[in-house]
Amino acid sequence: MYFCADYAEARQRFLEAARERGAQVESFVLDGLTGPAGEELGTDVARIGAERGPAVLVLVSGTHGTEGFAGSACQLRVLRETSWPDLPIVFVHALNPFGFAHHRRVNEDNIDINRNFLDHDQLPPDRGYGELHDSLLPGDWEGPAHAEADAALFAHADRLGLRAVQQRITGGQYTHPGGLFYGGAAPCWSNRTWRRIIRRYLTGYARVAYIDLHTGLGARGAAEPIFRGGPDPDAPRRARAWYGEALTDSDEGTSSSTPIGGNSARALAQELGDGQPGSPQITAITCEFGTQDGLTVLRALQADNWLWQQRAPVDDTVRARIAGLVGDAFNPDDEGWRTNILDGGLATITRAATSVRIPLGVDSLDGDAVI
Repeated sequence: MYFCADYAEARQRFLEAARERGAQVESFVLDGLTGPAGEELGTDVARIGAERGPAVLVLVSGTHGTEGFAGSACQLRVLRETSWPDLPIVFVHALNPFGFAHHRRVNEDNIDINRNFLDHDQLPPDRGYGELHDSLLPGDWEGPAHAEADAALFAHADRLGLRAVQQRITGGQYTHPGGLFYGGAAPCWSNRTWRRIIRRYLTGYARVAYIDLHTGLGARGAAEPIFRGGPDPDAPRRARAWYGEALTDSDEGTSSSTPIGGNSARALAQELGDGQPGSPQITAITCEFGTQDGLTVLRALQADNWLWQQRAPVDDTVRARIAGLVGDAFNPDDEGWRTNILDGGLATITRAATSVRIPLGVDSLDGDAVI
């Protein structure tokens, strides 16, 4: 019902639903680039609920482009089926519109924008990705070079351990622009746009609940809330109270995700005062919806990256097979999976909407003090 066939349909349906709810709507257009059918690309913001209040809920989709199909569907369901009139809700639809439209996880410059929110004057050094790069970008996709690259990658895994290899690959790298999980050499368009949205829509609140909607990690069909921080020391305990035992933490090694630098929640904290006196209480998570095992998802990312790095024409049948890998990894054509995502997403969002409205030291909206 809420999943769409492509970015253009998702954008149209989101804007229609937002306007039907009487939302304040603003679009940030990515100039100079279009979607596959020549359509305009943009990040759309919709704000519903109370005009002001002590708390706000923020829901972001499409940070990782093609993962936006699930995030957009969850946003659409919230717009159509929920009502928390005392709570301002800000929807950010398709933070990475190029990736969403072109079915890529990365943006127009091969940048993983969730590795781009950091100080580009002090980029981190290579933390082991360089040693793996050639194994991740083979000379061919369905030939001997690929088989050799796989053998080398598995040798690295045997030597270092799977978790260490995962961290080297996914943690973010800044040395290979044509590689996986590239964080960029400067703030990208989506980075600059997200910061504009924060300053325009999210200032002046005492409490901020942030959910960034993703797919590709964890148990198939499950919604995994991954703690993404808050500048105050009580944020981990608060997040656990909100989301219960399902909450995981990459830094503690309990998550399907490894620790990452430069994520969008970090930018939110920076723009809102970073814990300084007067800054809000932020409770941030990534809501990750599982699809396939990690190695299969990595294979889809390798295939997509290999395809986009090719200068020579690629056979249409190979393109189709790679498109299938990417779709299965991030937007499965599986009604059962989609139902689970919509239900799990709504449950997670409802937890946030309920919890952020309760002031610190109070255990219900009726005002009963915590014992």
